[in-house]
Amino acid sequence: MKQIVEFMKTTVIGGLFVLLPVLLLYMLLAEALQLVVALATPIADLFPKGVFAKVNAPVLIALILIVSVSFLLGIALRSAALSRLGGWIESTVLTRLPVYTVLKRLTKGFAKEEAAAFKPGLLTSTESWKDIVYVIEDHGDGHLTVLVPWAPTAFSGSVKVVSRDRVEMLDANIGDVSKVLSLWGVGTRELLVKSSANGKVQE
Repeated sequence: MKQIVEFMKTTVIGGLFVLLPVLLLYMLLAEALQLVVALATPIADLFPKGVFAKVNAPVLIALILIVSVSFLLGIALRSAALSRLGGWIESTVLTRLPVYTVLKRLTKGFAKEEAAAFKPGLLTSTESWKDIVYVIEDHGDGHLTVLVPWAPTAFSGSVKVVSRDRVEMLDANIGDVSKVLSLWGVGTRELLVKSSANGKVQE
């Protein structure tokens, strides 16, 4: 009987080591696909009502819309005239889409550009423990808007307004941090060591 129980226990544990990574991958893919559809929804709203009413593959259509708009914007930036047209489209149409500004700044965050939102940082609490956060906005008055993400969903969390002196910036991009968050914090040590070695963990 004891051997049967031991066999059942080791078998279940072995199965969990296979199942958990699969479930985690499924969760991450589901979140990514939902994000793609959410990003494409404002673009779809620009079309006549009912055009996408009978779509059977919303993710595929969302990808096509995002790639198409990105391609058109890329063309617009290849000449002065088209660049002006692209600027006009951005100022009169795209900036009216709620998700556009976030997406634009999110993209800059992957490249660690200075003007990017979603800059990775560490928020020190009043009890001295620290949270990995994304800096969304600098108010210019000593306060920041930050997103405190909930692992393993890297872009879901609570939005807080905090004092600037409680946040240390990290030498990392969104990809580095989202990977750590998706693994429930595995890799945090390496992320902090890298930032310290580069002298970029700073007030």
